[in-house]
Amino acid sequence: MSNQNIKNPTMQGAVCPLPLEHLDHILLGHGSGGKMTHDLIQNLFLPSLDNPALRAGDDAAIVAPNNCTKLAISTDSHVVWPIIFPGGDIGRLAVCGTVNDIAMMGARPLYITAGFILEEGLEINLLVRIIASMKSAAMEAGVAIVAGDTKVVQKGKADQLYINTSGVGLLSPGVEIGGARAIPGDVVILSGSMGDHGIAVLAARGELGFETHIQSDVAPLNHLVSAMLETSNEIHVLRDPTRGGVATTLNEIARQSNAGIVLYENNLPTKPGVQAACEMLGFDPLYVANEGKLIAIVGRDDAEKVLATMQSSIYGSEAVIIGEVVAEPTRRVLMKTTIGGTRIVDMLAGEMLPRIC
Repeated sequence: MSNQNIKNPTMQGAVCPLPLEHLDHILLGHGSGGKMTHDLIQNLFLPSLDNPALRAGDDAAIVAPNNCTKLAISTDSHVVWPIIFPGGDIGRLAVCGTVNDIAMMGARPLYITAGFILEEGLEINLLVRIIASMKSAAMEAGVAIVAGDTKVVQKGKADQLYINTSGVGLLSPGVEIGGARAIPGDVVILSGSMGDHGIAVLAARGELGFETHIQSDVAPLNHLVSAMLETSNEIHVLRDPTRGGVATTLNEIARQSNAGIVLYENNLPTKPGVQAACEMLGFDPLYVANEGKLIAIVGRDDAEKVLATMQSSIYGSEAVIIGEVVAEPTRRVLMKTTIGGTRIVDMLAGEMLPRIC
């Protein structure tokens, strides 16, 4: 290495492992779903908007107006680029994302609202295609889109189309699922391979430098969750590892539950095409986004039967046990590596793939 390089080092790649703290302006990394997003929520939003439902930090809020039936409520905004990608599009993503957030609380999704931000010049035929995709996804999930809103902004003020969706679902009596409920001895199950969505979106941008046949995994998971709940009442945590991937999601759960999580590197599922793309680009599949996978943390005695139920479903056929919950160290995720060592698996530090959901 030359002296010039030593004096003026450059950092290339998609992730800055030790990002500087930014207090004055919003950066892309604040939307990554990783540590910067977490800090933004904890330091800016929660102090002003704090309430018990929001403080729980789950994918959806559980509320019970006037002590009536418990409802799960969630909202999400979708700004993926490009808006059509292998295996899906922004419309299917919007519906499935909100359905899954409700389902991860153990609730049955019922109704969705949709708000559209349209850029001047958007082709009507493209919008028709996206709406048809939303209809198809809603029918698959068994939910109704019952209200909406449309705004149009000047050309250059948006990127074709943004969609915001909100969802409402019913929580059955006795179902108590949340990120703070993992306990030592629980087993961690992942419903399928990591990173399919993130790599599919990147491929759609033509930025891989090689061809790939990877398809996004975007899918509604509520029927899978229903089958799992019928199998066991020892499902403690459900979470879909979207932005920030499996690693960031497990770190969130470890912090919520004040427990540790140990992963088995040999058990982590990744498709060969995703693994190859990640190796070429310097990514870790643990941090790449998914849109049709879930993490289930289940009591050890019921883990095998829950796994069998998942494997019998179209969206859980590749499910595998990837780790366990431990008492120590608290609030940490560790990995038992293939060579017999142990390493820390932290939250996503910077920005991996901008605008993947």
